[in-house]
Amino acid sequence: MSEKIMNDDARQQLGAIVRQLHDALQALGYDTVLQEVAQEIPDARERLTYVGQMTERAAHKVLTLVDQAKPDCVALAHEGEELLSLNPAAPEQLKAFAQKSVGYAQTQQSTLNDIMMAQDFQDLSGQVIQKVIGIISRTEQQLLDLLVHGTPAVVMPRASAMLAGPQVPDKAMDQENVDDLLESLGF
Repeated sequence: MSEKIMNDDARQQLGAIVRQLHDALQALGYDTVLQEVAQEIPDARERLTYVGQMTERAAHKVLTLVDQAKPDCVALAHEGEELLSLNPAAPEQLKAFAQKSVGYAQTQQSTLNDIMMAQDFQDLSGQVIQKVIGIISRTEQQLLDLLVHGTPAVVMPRASAMLAGPQVPDKAMDQENVDDLLESLGF
């Protein structure tokens, strides 16, 4: 048997299974549920996009603040070291203050570097969110195709079908729902 005939047979069998599944879902009333889910997907996608944008903005703000603070730390450490080297006969209290200033500046530089390195979560979470949005978009298209080809009419979305979740300009914010959504998607 040629490969084309086997592929055609497989497609026909798969088509028959899909039709049976569709008929069974329709008989059980799940086509209405699928319509509701398909109508909630754009809202979920919008919320995930918003979360990604807010995470990116927060990360950029933190990195900007770190960049602004680092030169002051470098300058303070340099001035403290210079004060110690230029004034070896300075009073002990001044030397102690200069040493403390150098130590403080170096500790703050290290802390700022740690903060900067911790911002890698934004890049990773942004990539995850973009993947989830892609999955949601493909699933939405597949559901819409199924609904358009398999049901006589698509029901308009109800106001109660909207998700609770992260705040977007015209929706309420609930971090627990965001966490639940990401957990249900395996993240």
